[in-house]
Amino acid sequence: MSGYKQRVLDFLQKEWGTYIERFNRLPADEQVKRIRQQGYESLRDLLAHVLAWWEEAFPIVQAIAEGREFERKKYDFDAFNAEAVDKYKSWDEAEFLSRFESCRREMESGLRSIDEALFANRRLKTWLNGVIIHHAREHNVATSRFLAMDTLENEWGGYIERFKALTPEKQAAFLSQQGFETFHDLLAHVIGWLEETMRVVNNILEDPGYVWEGRETDAFNAELVARFRNWSDADLFLHFDNVRRAALELVMELPPDAFANRDIEEWLAADVVGHFDDHAL
Repeated sequence: MSGYKQRVLDFLQKEWGTYIERFNRLPADEQVKRIRQQGYESLRDLLAHVLAWWEEAFPIVQAIAEGREFERKKYDFDAFNAEAVDKYKSWDEAEFLSRFESCRREMESGLRSIDEALFANRRLKTWLNGVIIHHAREHNVATSRFLAMDTLENEWGGYIERFKALTPEKQAAFLSQQGFETFHDLLAHVIGWLEETMRVVNNILEDPGYVWEGRETDAFNAELVARFRNWSDADLFLHFDNVRRAALELVMELPPDAFANRDIEEWLAADVVGHFDDHAL
């Protein structure tokens, strides 16, 4: 098995299957901080939100795969999310965690039984992207090697091609929304932060006491755009892919304990995973 189906199964097994364990390794004060940043009072509330979308999506995915009709809904996302948290408030903690894990396993088993060709269905992919793949990045509370590598390989990889596939009107609208004059400038910005991330991570590996000097963000972004301004698109596109591949190799070769280093983990969370969603195509 290869391709998109395997990617979804890997997310369920390698990312969501270790999600709670990775979160629980964080110090208590960091757990509270990260959950609050997500807009939730507790990990349980966040997991209830994730679980509710799994429970909503999986029967629809099965119906699509089997060619059955399903109820089309217009979702009030705020209301749905609030109801999800309330739904499990009274559940015993162990019972709730067991339900979360059983649903994850049910989806993994059910999706494994669906023919690989059906994973090309646009509606099916929309649901799986939303509740399994994108949700993992959106609610990334403890970055894994898997998530960083997947983002570099499957999201940043193909980024240029996805932009080129847009109509000129959609390209212009995207760049306007992003606040860049050209795709060249946007890519220069991304390259610069990936290079900075690799530099910082390598410095930390060499010297655990290393402290990043910090940069004024707007000035650094302007510096990056200016730095690559005279490069041809062809050269810049090639450099982007080389930098992306170098970052992928770095993440792949990081020692396991590197992800317990908060500075390394936070750089990967912000400038590999989070940065993609800032500029997602």
